[in-house]
Amino acid sequence: MGAAMRRIHVGNALSAFGLGFTVPYLYVYVAQVRGLGAMTAGLVLTVFAVAALVVLPFAGRAIVRRGPLPVLLAALLTASIGALSLGLADHASTVLLSAAALGAGQAVMQPALATMIVDCSTSDTRSRAFATQFFLQNLGLGVGGLIGGHLVDTTSAASFTLLFAIEAAMFLLLVVVMATLRLPHSPRIEDAPASAKGSWKQLLGNRAMVQLCVLGFVLFFACYGQFESGLSAYGVEAAGISTSALGSALAANTAMIVVAQFAVLRFVERRKRSRVIAMVGLIWAVAWVTAGYAGLGHGSQQMATAAFVSTYALFGLGEAMLSPTVAPLVADLAPEGMAGQYNSAFALVKQLALAVGPAVGGPMGASLHTPYVVTFLLFSLGITYLAIRLGRQLTPVQNQPSLRKSRVVAQGGATAESLATP
Repeated sequence: MGAAMRRIHVGNALSAFGLGFTVPYLYVYVAQVRGLGAMTAGLVLTVFAVAALVVLPFAGRAIVRRGPLPVLLAALLTASIGALSLGLADHASTVLLSAAALGAGQAVMQPALATMIVDCSTSDTRSRAFATQFFLQNLGLGVGGLIGGHLVDTTSAASFTLLFAIEAAMFLLLVVVMATLRLPHSPRIEDAPASAKGSWKQLLGNRAMVQLCVLGFVLFFACYGQFESGLSAYGVEAAGISTSALGSALAANTAMIVVAQFAVLRFVERRKRSRVIAMVGLIWAVAWVTAGYAGLGHGSQQMATAAFVSTYALFGLGEAMLSPTVAPLVADLAPEGMAGQYNSAFALVKQLALAVGPAVGGPMGASLHTPYVVTFLLFSLGITYLAIRLGRQLTPVQNQPSLRKSRVVAQGGATAESLATP
């Protein structure tokens, strides 16, 4: 791991650490501490999603033209201003404007950092680099949330202001860490589209990337889009899960990722990416069956709680398998010099899924218990089908990068033999 990659990973950890301080407590802060009500708090969460959807279509083109580092620095400064102003805001209008700045900055960070990882890695090291990124992100979010939970006091607005100030400071510290970073020059292609419209047209002409985006939407819709909405509502209403048990389930998810990430990486690196994603769909199908037992079975409350916690742990295992698989595949599908555009497009798909997922899953999880479990069980099986179908669009090396290394070794051996021949 080179010096540039180490800084990028430090940046991922710092940004996640800062977000962990505030994300779990945002609703309580706006609705109760600032006394702006549940409607304004809900609008804040909506503004986060809308801001991301607005800026991401332009972020990819900016990364391609300006490079990922300047875009990242601008996003960090915007997010820092948004976080600090959110901690000081006491009116609905200023809260919503601050949330828009924080949401836009946070959204652009993702494709910028992902493109920097692509620029500083090779096909052989990319899976490990993205696995490390995902590991550090979850570790940072978990530690930040844990510390923030001990600092926050719902009777004191000043304690929340401190949390948002710490988050803003983390973003500014990341600006300092990244400002002097020297990245390898990203390759440029002579026939790159001259306009943003042309860039999107070229991307939509890549059938494999389009199929991956469809698959990505289903992945994020059926998993991440349910964590804090539909699945938690289902657990409370159908399974009678307490708030403390819900916290244990979220902790189990993070713990599974942290513990299993690098063990899973060894398994994933030598297998076809499409098959790994297909296996994730099957694992998540088992997770939804387990969730069904928790809420629809007739076992004891202890068994229901154990099953519900196991559901989140199974989702974590699938996430650990996806982190070294999906993001590197996006990079390998991108033409030279277009990684920023492709990363932004995939981030846009993710944001769409995260916006639609809670809106669909929340009401279903709270009231339509059996249809909810059956629907997302079918979505998980759909992931397996879409992954197998995607595999037919990929070249052998795109689907299994380890083949490239094997071929290089084989060719090198033949060359050495020929050189040794008199």
